[in-house]
Amino acid sequence: MKFSRRVFSLSLSALSLGLVGLSLPAHAADTIKVGVLHSLSGTMAISETVLKDTVLMAIEEINAKGGLLGKKLEPVVVDPASNWPLFAEKAKQLIAQDKVAVVFGCWTSVSRKSVLPVFEELNSLLFYPVQYEGEELSKNVFYTGAAPNQQAIPAVEYLMSKDGGSAKRFVLLGTDYVYPRTTNKILRSFLKSKGVADADIMEEYTPFGHSDYQGIIAKIKKFSAEGKKTAVISTINGDSNVPFYKELGNQGLKATDVPVVAFSVGEEELRGVDAKPLVGHLAAWNYFMSLKNPANTEFVAKWSAYAKAKAIPGHKDKPLTNDPMEATYIGINMWAQAVKKAGSTDTDKVIAAMSGQTFKAPGGFTSTMDAKNHHLHKPVFIGEVKADGQFNVVWKTPGPVKAQPWSPYIPENKGKKDEPASK
Repeated sequence: MKFSRRVFSLSLSALSLGLVGLSLPAHAADTIKVGVLHSLSGTMAISETVLKDTVLMAIEEINAKGGLLGKKLEPVVVDPASNWPLFAEKAKQLIAQDKVAVVFGCWTSVSRKSVLPVFEELNSLLFYPVQYEGEELSKNVFYTGAAPNQQAIPAVEYLMSKDGGSAKRFVLLGTDYVYPRTTNKILRSFLKSKGVADADIMEEYTPFGHSDYQGIIAKIKKFSAEGKKTAVISTINGDSNVPFYKELGNQGLKATDVPVVAFSVGEEELRGVDAKPLVGHLAAWNYFMSLKNPANTEFVAKWSAYAKAKAIPGHKDKPLTNDPMEATYIGINMWAQAVKKAGSTDTDKVIAAMSGQTFKAPGGFTSTMDAKNHHLHKPVFIGEVKADGQFNVVWKTPGPVKAQPWSPYIPENKGKKDEPASK
């Protein structure tokens, strides 16, 4: 009796395995899978969660128009939980097991560096939507955020100008990982080229998740009291921005005294902060929600309707858009255009079709994917924090700026080619 039950059980298992095996290819043939690789927990969730929702909104839009190549897009969402080695594991899972055609994801450069070998080894595609330090080009990555010459350098030039307060001393304050350290290496070199002495540059780093900024802001106040106009350049990332800005307010460090320009703080990060004491502090981005143009009006309206319909936490009652959301939205739409042009989701065919793709961006300009270097041509905006947590644009470039992935302010970059090597 035991034997026959065992045989019956094994037969059922074999039958179910057979059915699963039969159903998987049919399912895969019906949809095009799209990977979403963003931290939905941990220190970076404050910034990354909304990017996952932006991808899902864009997928819903594309599917409503009939999908791609006669198939619907199917999102596959994973949570690498602000754990940098886990990003690589999740990327491998998405590509090798889930068989996604493309991945939209990462925020920090350490997470991107973690997954890069996986995408190159498995010849898959990553769209990376956040400003970064440059010094990288990969055949398998499209960088839809800003390179340093599209954000960091213009911001510091503005601070040094008469309109920006004629700053003479600079505090380079960041989270301790590759993006802030490399960006500050570039900025230190840039500042020296403008005649700023080492004694007039203060550099400080804090770990991810850091929450006690009392001592550091006291040091900044002391540094700024030594006679020259001082500005802070912040590359703090994630939820540490909330205690940093709260402590700025607590210690009364006003923008008129020591302006802070941030590269990782937008509308979403200011949601949890009383912005009134921060009025006049700055952020440099390639998009702000407050921009007035038809493409942005449409983008904000789409997001507001989607956030309310999906009851997205925080956004249901106060929908906000920001720069990495725009970069994500541009990226997935350009990828969809490239798939249509290629008539395929094959990685190499899509890479070829991405060259020169354009999209009418919510930032108010037509974004172009550079024909060679896998970076977008992007406008640069500098905005002042308003009491409601939005930004008033005080400076902008006349039009989109071409990215320089290899900074001219790093001497060893001389002679490097401005295009990724094919593998």
